[in-house]
Amino acid sequence: MSKGGGKIFTPTNQIRLTNIAVVRMKKGGKRFEIACYKNKVQSWRQKIEKDLDEVLQSEAVFTNVSKGQVAKKGELLKCFETEDQKKVCLEILEKGELQVSDKERHANQEASFREIASIVSDKCINPETKTPYTVSMIESAMKDLHFSLNPKRNNKQQALDVIKQLTGRIPIQRAQMRVRMIIPGKEAKKLKEKVVPLMKVESEKFDPDLNIEGLIDPGHFRTIEEIITAPTKGKAKIEVMSLKDMTDVGDMALT
Repeated sequence: MSKGGGKIFTPTNQIRLTNIAVVRMKKGGKRFEIACYKNKVQSWRQKIEKDLDEVLQSEAVFTNVSKGQVAKKGELLKCFETEDQKKVCLEILEKGELQVSDKERHANQEASFREIASIVSDKCINPETKTPYTVSMIESAMKDLHFSLNPKRNNKQQALDVIKQLTGRIPIQRAQMRVRMIIPGKEAKKLKEKVVPLMKVESEKFDPDLNIEGLIDPGHFRTIEEIITAPTKGKAKIEVMSLKDMTDVGDMALT
């Protein structure tokens, strides 16, 4: 907001920049718009980006961003029951329609589709061959599923959806994480009974603490960490030795 003459700064002269995005909402028979940074609207909606200043170009509410026409307070009060522009911006950001061209929308969808496939490729293996699926193979499988993108879920969440849907259709399972745990001897027996059901033990020895190595589902890491660290006041430790249980693949590129 400009101090001189009480004028409100508008992004009129920035509308041609490649990083601007307009979110539009119709309410009370009127159109309202907010000016955002490109690629930030979806991040906000997926709760990846949490800093509003990184999303909004301006907290002003417009009737037309490209012309720099700011909505009047009376219009906001009538349609949103508040003059607080930040509150109105938040409502438009949450419920409004992101204005993008068909070409841009298609490009964004393709990028999201490939990123989801990449996450699945990185997290899963073929249990029969102990090798990863390539990204292109996962993309092909997703197309066979007729998988539809959900803009309200982030790509990591959608990757888990894909894994669930692919299970039973192709041989696929979450890649195992190889971990090492060190548990003080005093607590070792009791805690071992709790963690063993969550892992495939490969080796164990007392020296004088209990050292256990084995494979776990990545989703069990935090659970095991909580099981062993709380009772030992942080003396017990779990560390990742490798992220995948694969054989004969070396540094195979996931392409």
